[in-house]
Amino acid sequence: MKKNFCSLSHIQLAFGFTLLASGVAIGQMRVITGTVTNNNRPISGVYVSQEGSDIVAVSNASGIYSLQVSGKNPVLMYKHPDYPDRKVVLGSKPTIDVSLGREGEKAIEEVVLNAGYYKVKDKERTGNIAKISARDIENQPVTNVLASAQGRMAGVSITQNSGTPGGGFDIQIRGKNSIRREGNEPLYIIDGIPILSESPSTYSAAVLPYGAISPLNAINPNDIESFEVLKDADATAIYGSRGANGVIIVTTKKGKKGRSVLKFNTSYSISTVANRLKMMNTSEYLGMRRQAFQNDGITAVPAIAYDLNTWSQERETDWQRQLIGNNADASVVQLSLSGGSENSSYLISYGHNEQSTVLPAGFRYRSNNLTGNFGYRSPDRKLEINLTNTFSFQDNNVVNDDLTKRSLTLSPNAPALYNADGSLNWENSTFTNPVASFVSEYLNSSSFINTGTQLSYKLFPFVSLKFNGGLTYNIFEEYSLKPHTMYNPSFGLNSSTSNSSKNNSSSFSYILEPQIVGDYSWNDHSVEMLIGATLQQSETKSGTIQGYGFESNALIRNIAAAKTKVVGDQVNNQYNYTAVFARLNYKYLKRYIVNVTGRRDGSSRFGPNNRFGNFGAVGAAWLVSEEPWVKNVSWLSLAKIRGSIGTSGNDRIGDYQYLDTYTVSTNIYNNTTGLNPSRLYNPNFSWEKTLKKELAAEFSFFKNRWNLSGAYYDNTSSNQLVGIPLPATTGFSSIQSNLPAKVKNTGWELETSVQVLRNSKFRYNTSINLSIPNSKLVEFPNLEGSTYSNQYVIGYPTTLVKVYQFEGINPITGLYQFTDFNSDGKISSPDDNKVVEKIGMKFFSGWSNNLSYGPWSASFLWYFVKQRNWNYNRQMVIPGSMNNQPAEVLDVWSTANPSGAYMPYSSGSIAAKTSAHSFFQNSTAAIGDASFIRLKNVQISYKIPVNDLGIKEATIYVQGQNLLTVTKYFGLDPEFVLNGFLPPLKTYSLGFQIIF
Repeated sequence: MKKNFCSLSHIQLAFGFTLLASGVAIGQMRVITGTVTNNNRPISGVYVSQEGSDIVAVSNASGIYSLQVSGKNPVLMYKHPDYPDRKVVLGSKPTIDVSLGREGEKAIEEVVLNAGYYKVKDKERTGNIAKISARDIENQPVTNVLASAQGRMAGVSITQNSGTPGGGFDIQIRGKNSIRREGNEPLYIIDGIPILSESPSTYSAAVLPYGAISPLNAINPNDIESFEVLKDADATAIYGSRGANGVIIVTTKKGKKGRSVLKFNTSYSISTVANRLKMMNTSEYLGMRRQAFQNDGITAVPAIAYDLNTWSQERETDWQRQLIGNNADASVVQLSLSGGSENSSYLISYGHNEQSTVLPAGFRYRSNNLTGNFGYRSPDRKLEINLTNTFSFQDNNVVNDDLTKRSLTLSPNAPALYNADGSLNWENSTFTNPVASFVSEYLNSSSFINTGTQLSYKLFPFVSLKFNGGLTYNIFEEYSLKPHTMYNPSFGLNSSTSNSSKNNSSSFSYILEPQIVGDYSWNDHSVEMLIGATLQQSETKSGTIQGYGFESNALIRNIAAAKTKVVGDQVNNQYNYTAVFARLNYKYLKRYIVNVTGRRDGSSRFGPNNRFGNFGAVGAAWLVSEEPWVKNVSWLSLAKIRGSIGTSGNDRIGDYQYLDTYTVSTNIYNNTTGLNPSRLYNPNFSWEKTLKKELAAEFSFFKNRWNLSGAYYDNTSSNQLVGIPLPATTGFSSIQSNLPAKVKNTGWELETSVQVLRNSKFRYNTSINLSIPNSKLVEFPNLEGSTYSNQYVIGYPTTLVKVYQFEGINPITGLYQFTDFNSDGKISSPDDNKVVEKIGMKFFSGWSNNLSYGPWSASFLWYFVKQRNWNYNRQMVIPGSMNNQPAEVLDVWSTANPSGAYMPYSSGSIAAKTSAHSFFQNSTAAIGDASFIRLKNVQISYKIPVNDLGIKEATIYVQGQNLLTVTKYFGLDPEFVLNGFLPPLKTYSLGFQIIF
C-alpha cells in the first residue's frame, strides 16, 4: 500500500508552524514588576492592567505589583480612587516604577459625579452638579454635614437654625420656588435611598426654630465620601417631582479594594457663643429706669419696680455670660475597618458623639452611628452587588425654653441665681429665676435605619440590568416635661400641677427601582440609555398624649401615672409614589452631547384625576476644546458651553390634603366622643410646576491649573399649592388648592479655582464661588383684592415685609413718627405699613484655600453674605421698662441730643408711647444691613512620621468653626436673626487620627 507522504508532510508543517507561533507568543508574554508611590511613599490598592486586557494586578502595602503582559509595545494603566489615572508605554522595560499625583491634580475630565441613577464625567456633564468630597467634610467639629458644606457651593444657601445641639438647617437650592415654607425642602438621597425630610417633632418649637430636626443628623460626617447637589433641570429631571427643589445626594464611604485599613479618629472641641451684645451696666440701666418714670410723670416708683426698690443698686451681672456663656464641650470617637480583594470590599465604621450646651446645666446630645458597606464583583465582571447600611441612635436632652432672649433682657442688678445652700433664689418672690426652667426638659430620641441594595448584571456587552432597592425606618419619641418645681414655691404648687407631654412617631418607607442600562458606540457616535421604574411606599404613625397631675415628679415620664390624661389623635398616614423614567444620552465626535430625560410620576397626595404628572428635560453641551481648530491651543485645557431646559413638579403638601377629614373632639356629649371636621374636600388641585432653564460655560487653562465657570439660571414656579382663604361663615379658614401665582428665581453662579503652587513640597490651591440670586413674584391674579395683599407684591420677593416708614422723633411730642400714607391723621395697618423691604440675600460667596508643605497642611474658608434683615430693634422691649437694653439705647433723643436714635424712655405705662414703640418694631428702623464676612472654618494638620513603627499614617489636627465675624449688624448674629434662639457657636477642636 502506498503511503500518503503528502498528508504526513502537511501535518508536520502545521505542527512546526504551531511551535513557531507558540514560541513567538511565549517570547512576547512577560512579567512586569514595579512599585507605585506618591512623594516617595508606597501606595497600596492601585489597579494595574494592560490596555485591552482583562488581567489585573493590585499593588500591595509596599506599593509593589506584578503583572503578566503580552505584545511588543503594551500600554499599562494605573488606577486608584484617590489619584489621577496614569498610562505608561512599557516598551522593552522589565520594571516600571510609577509615581501618582495627589487628588487635587486630577484632570477635570477624570472627576466622576454621581447624578443619582447614573454617573457622568465632569467634562461630559450637561447638567449642573456641585460636589464636595470627604476631604472637605471629615474631621470638622460639626455633627451635620450641612454645616461643613456651607459656603462651598454656588447656588446653595445653607443656614444653621440654632446653636442648640440636634437642631435643623434651612437649605435653599437656587431660592424658594414655593410660597409655602415646607414646600421648599430638597430631596435627600442617602446611598441611593430617598429619606423623608419632614420633621417628626411636635414639642420642640420652643427651643428649636420651626421644630426642625435635620434628617442628616443621622449621618456621621466622617462616614461621608461625597456630598453632591443637583440643581438644574437636566440634573434633577431624572427624579421628576421629587427633585423640584434640588436633590442632595449623600454617598457614604466604601472599602478600597486591595488594601486593609484600620482607622481610629478622636477629637475634643469647645464651643462658645460667637458674639455678645454690649448691654447697659447697672448704673446706666438704673438711670434709664428712673428717667422713664420721670418722663411718664410718675413721681412715686411703683412697688413692683423691684430693680429700683428692693434689689441691690450696686450688684452687676453679665447675664449673657451667666446664662449662655458656658463652654459647650464635645467629643467624637470613631473606629473603622475597611479593605477588600480584587472582587470584594467592605467597610465597617462606628462613631460616638457627645455634645453639651452653653447653658449652666448638664444637658447633652448623644449620637451613635454604625455604618456597614459591602461590595462584590464577579471575576468575569458581569455581576456587581453593593450593600449599604446605616444605623443611627440619637438622644437629646435640652431645656424646654431657650434662654437667649432672657439673657439680654434681665436687669443687670437682678439677684443671684442660687442661695448659699445651693437652692434656687426667688428673692422673696420679687424675682423670676431663669434657671428654674432647667427642671423643665425637652427630650427626644430617635432610631434610624437606612439600608439599600444595588445590583447590576451585564446581560450583553452593551446592556446591563440594574436594581436599586432599600428601606428606611425611623422611630422618634419626644417628651416635654414641666414639673411644678419650675415655678416659685410661694405659689403653693405641688406635683399635682406638673404636666408631661409625649409624642411618638414612626415612619417606614421602602423603594424598588428596576432599571435597564445600555451603552453602544460606533464610529464617531456614542449612545447611553436608561429605562427604569420606581415604586415607593411609606407609612407614618404618630400619636400624642398629655398627662396632668402626678403623685410625684419621679413619675412624670410615666404618663400612666397622671391623674388626668388627654390622648391626641393617633394618626396613620400612608404615601404611595410610582414613576417610570428614561434617559438618553448621545455623543457625536466626543464633543457634541445631548441628554434627554423624561419621567411620569404618580402621587397619592392628589385626587384620583390629578395623580399623574409628566416631567422632563433636555440638556446639551458643546466641548469647544475638542474641536480641531482649538485642540492645538496649548494653554486651553477645556472649553465647554452647556444649557438645559425642563420641568419638575412638587407634591410636598402632606398626605390626604384633598380629602374631607375629621379630628377627634375633646368634648364628650352624652358619653359619646364626637368628631370635628378639619378639612374640606377638593380633589381638583394638582402639582406645583417649575420650569427650569440654564445656560453655562466652563473653561480650564494651563493644564487644568485654572478652572473657571459661570451659569445663569431661570426657574419659574406656578400652580402654587397653598390654602385659599375662605369666609368665616364656611366654618373653615382655608381650603387646599392651586393658587394662580408665579414665582421666578433667576441668578448668576460663578466659580473659579487655581492651583497656585503645585511643586513636590509646597502646594497651594484656592477657589472662590459667587452666587447672585434674584427672586420675585411675577404673577398673582387679583392680588389686591385677596387676603394676601398685605403679604405679597408683584415684582418683589416672597420674603418681603411691609413696614411703616420711620421718620425719626417728633420734637414736639418726643414720640417716634411715621409716614401717614393715607393722610387720615393716624398710623394704622394695613393703610400705613406700605414700605416694601426686601428681606434676604443679595449675594453670597465662599473663598476656600488649601495649603501643604511636607507633612504640614492647612485650609481655611471665608464666607461672605450681602443681605438685609431684621435687626435688634425688632425684638426690643420698650426702653425704660424693667428690661435691660443694648448700650446703643443710651443714644436717646432729647432737646440736648436732637439726633438721638431712640425716643425718651418710658416705663411702658403710657399707651401712646407703647403704641409708638410697637410701630417702631415694625418699621424701617427695625430692618438694616445684615451683611457679614465670616471665617467659617480653619484646619491645620501635621502628619507624624511613623513609618518605622508599622503605622501607615498618624495625623494630629486642630480645627476652628465660626472663628471670626466682621459685620455692622445690630444684633447677636447676622446670619441667624430669629428672635429668642441661640445662634450658631464658635468652636475650637483638637483631634488625632491614626491609620494602620
